[in-house]
Amino acid sequence: MNEIVQKAINLSVPWLTTHGVKILVILIVAYFIQRSGKVFIEKIIRKLIVPDSFLSADAERKREDTLIRIFSVTMQIMIWVVVGLIVLQECGFAIGPFLAAAGVAGLALGFGGQYLIKDVISGFFIIMENQYRINDVVEINGSSGLVEDISLRMTTLRDLDGTVYHIPHGEITKVANMAKDFSRVNLDIGVSYNSNLEHVIEVINKTGKELAEDSQWKGKITKAPHFLRVDDFGDSAIVVKILGETAPASQWEVAGELRKRIKIVFDKEGIEIPLPQRVIHKAET
Repeated sequence: MNEIVQKAINLSVPWLTTHGVKILVILIVAYFIQRSGKVFIEKIIRKLIVPDSFLSADAERKREDTLIRIFSVTMQIMIWVVVGLIVLQECGFAIGPFLAAAGVAGLALGFGGQYLIKDVISGFFIIMENQYRINDVVEINGSSGLVEDISLRMTTLRDLDGTVYHIPHGEITKVANMAKDFSRVNLDIGVSYNSNLEHVIEVINKTGKELAEDSQWKGKITKAPHFLRVDDFGDSAIVVKILGETAPASQWEVAGELRKRIKIVFDKEGIEIPLPQRVIHKAET
């Protein structure tokens, strides 16, 4: 047993002092290239990307962060593929036949690869055209959620239930971005036909202005919610439309707070939000 251990040590020590040291050096160098490459990519993108005059500073940063993430991940994949081949060679594997086999497999899978190429090309244009970025809220082909990740091949969304959607770029036909540049509060509220509309308008505008001036909310509201128009004469209510502008992706929480405040102030002012009503006429016999 001792002879076997001694023989193993005698065989492994020379290998570790030559190939083992080389592999360790390769891994360390690759790690530092990856780290420095990420820093380099970040500096280059932040310097070369021309700011869009129509984008806010936060939106512009989200755009740059998305590009940095994509190029950094692509660089990491390329580095570690090369490192993996070098390590295999140092371990005694002939990578020539491996590369040849990979080339043959690539030809065999070339027909299926057209879908991958389609995904990558579509992803490139999505990124360059700045259609959406990481942390935007979007709807893609009927699936909506927060953009958690974007690669050249696919986009990853997560909805409010926590469900994750992986969508290949080549399958994207329609995108709705609900968090680009700015967002809007767009509410329809019904009030009783007996209500004084001038009073309703005054209460709505006052409530919207107070919300926009609240220290907790003013950073999320760019234009105070206000009465826009009488939108419809419903079966049991006059429907009024309220419109306001918010920071990107803040429309839902602002709308929720506005609904709460309007209900409270309507109750105080005696303004009724009516339930659906139906009048039945009974024929006399």
